[in-house]
Amino acid sequence: MSVSRRKFLAGSSFGLGLFGISAAQAKEPIPSSWDKTYDVVVVGLGGAGASAAIEAFDNGAKVLVLEKQAKNHLYNNTRMSGGGFHCPDKDGDPKALKEYAKAMFSGENISWKSEGEQPEVSEGLAQGWADYSPMNAEFLKMCDPEFHPLPRKANGAAFKNFPGAMESHYRAYSSSYSDKVNRYNAKDKPKAEKSRGEAFWNALYNGVLTRKIDVLYETPAKKLITNDDGAVIGIIAAANRKPLHIKANKAVILCSGGFEYNKAMRKAFLEGPGETGWAFYGSPDNTGDGIIMGLAVGAGLQKVGKAAARMIMSVPVMHHGLKMGLDTPVVGSKHSILVDNYGNRFCSETKVIEDPSRYMFYKEAVHMNIDDLTYPRLPAWFICDDQLLGKRTLTDLGHSTAGFGFVPWTKDNQDAIRRGWILEASSPEELAQKIKAQPDNKDRMVPENLVKTIEKFNAACAQGKDAEFQRRANTLGPINTGKYYAVPLVAGGPNTKGGLAANGAREVLDWFGNPIPRLYAAGEIASALKFVYQGGGNLTECIVYGRIAGKNAANLKNWS
Repeated sequence: MSVSRRKFLAGSSFGLGLFGISAAQAKEPIPSSWDKTYDVVVVGLGGAGASAAIEAFDNGAKVLVLEKQAKNHLYNNTRMSGGGFHCPDKDGDPKALKEYAKAMFSGENISWKSEGEQPEVSEGLAQGWADYSPMNAEFLKMCDPEFHPLPRKANGAAFKNFPGAMESHYRAYSSSYSDKVNRYNAKDKPKAEKSRGEAFWNALYNGVLTRKIDVLYETPAKKLITNDDGAVIGIIAAANRKPLHIKANKAVILCSGGFEYNKAMRKAFLEGPGETGWAFYGSPDNTGDGIIMGLAVGAGLQKVGKAAARMIMSVPVMHHGLKMGLDTPVVGSKHSILVDNYGNRFCSETKVIEDPSRYMFYKEAVHMNIDDLTYPRLPAWFICDDQLLGKRTLTDLGHSTAGFGFVPWTKDNQDAIRRGWILEASSPEELAQKIKAQPDNKDRMVPENLVKTIEKFNAACAQGKDAEFQRRANTLGPINTGKYYAVPLVAGGPNTKGGLAANGAREVLDWFGNPIPRLYAAGEIASALKFVYQGGGNLTECIVYGRIAGKNAANLKNWS
């Protein structure tokens, strides 16, 4: 096109009006003077932002990180996570690793696949994964030599029928500062006791601090500044509620996370009832800010409805008008089942919590009955008895929202019962009536169904075989002792994955697939994992694509 991309988009209803963004909003005037000048400006201090900042710094750039959270309340998704990440063995076949990555990202190398749909960028994404992921543990130890990555089983590929799964010598790791993984929350513990997401984050944060990279806390990024050719040359942030104009000599890297707590985006992009049918257990400060900024300068979107999600508890602890979620690792345990709003089982419950299905199970949650236009599994109901609830905490107190104090929860679950978050009854019949009375159930529970479902499940436990859904025999345990309990589950998990369109170099793309000059993105704001998801994948791409974005941004020539 002879006309510049910026001028075209400024007058294009397709480019901007489609998203309710006016040309005036999109084009910020270039300031006559700048408040600060850096080579690379990184938006968001999470796993991707820290990795990008470290790599840009190590490639000679003067780096600034903008972070909207306070320094003493820096709880990002990376820190709140389980801390698992991928680091294939270096003796694996790099070509096989590339093929396995491509299968996860886009799947065009799988003859039977019918989704994924990013072949335009999957080659570069897969090559980056093959080049960088085997160095992930090494990178974390470079950031903090005391970090202790703990290798899991030898073949860590969740999708063992994908090309390259075996030959790549795929491996997953746990994060720790010792030779074990502590299950309790370690955010206020000495470094030697840190593990899981707290340890993973501590290593990256140490890499930022030891390099003395500039970080502005409580300074949210607001708008990108572009020149007449559409190149991103700076950014406006809010410091003490006043605009701060920051010049970026080389580039801006957006690492501000997904839209888990943006009500409008959830309703626009997520399947089913995006507001009430979903919950997330990551940082409530993930409100889609970077996606909004990218759209305003013409960025395209890719698979925005994708999420690393399954079925989880949600409770009426509200952030931005949305309920907060809780990690729910007890699903699929003995002495428990999962039923729909009518009291019927609908799956092998272990699929909710185990690879390879666990971070895609939300697809079952948002199943719509097209005959009556309802969502029979929103919510679904986790049912158990004293044999489970009396011995296990329903959520995870070592990480996530309960572990970091966003949601109050006691080890014995009793506080949640008192609050009404867990329904308690003396019989299956009484439990069914209590579920039926819940507004979210919409009077759909059929008590006879739940009674028969529990009886049928108990019979299967006695026989040691679940003929209906083929649940593994070693997870079968009857529901028949003491009190009976129910918890509503909705679609959800740690984070969304869809967002800005970006290529393997992590350049943000417009709707025509063209790079927006000097704008990069990494992390869940532009996740590579658009086809399937393996646990630990988001932390893995934080390092891999954060580093790629940081290096590429730092190696640009100054625009001025």
